[in-house]
Amino acid sequence: MSNEPLLILVAGPYRSGTNDDLRKLADNLEAMNRAALEVYRAGHMPVTGEALALPLCELAGSTCVGDAAFNEVFHPFARRLLAHCDAVLRIGGPSAGADDMVAQARREGKLVFTSIEQLPRHGEPL
Repeated sequence: MSNEPLLILVAGPYRSGTNDDLRKLADNLEAMNRAALEVYRAGHMPVTGEALALPLCELAGSTCVGDAAFNEVFHPFARRLLAHCDAVLRIGGPSAGADDMVAQARREGKLVFTSIEQLPRHGEPL
């Protein structure tokens, strides 16, 4: 397989275990962003669905996590985004959404990593 930089979706809990508490949601988002930074430092291109989907949820009229406009955009956006990625990095604890991303990646024959340490450094063989 190529040793070109990978486009890697960072998938982890966003809502799981938060009871939609805004501080806990922010903590989960920060954990995904920290993992994305490590993906970047390994020489790859990270992306989180949250970074791209949350602004669209707001534009769609979402006023709170889990409302109709949020549900219209949030998980469907991540599924579409993953179709363009080379791999998934699954982080954190329980999350049905993140587990769905891993399952989709495997169905599509994409790479799945479960820790930063598993990521090849850019230029290393996969």
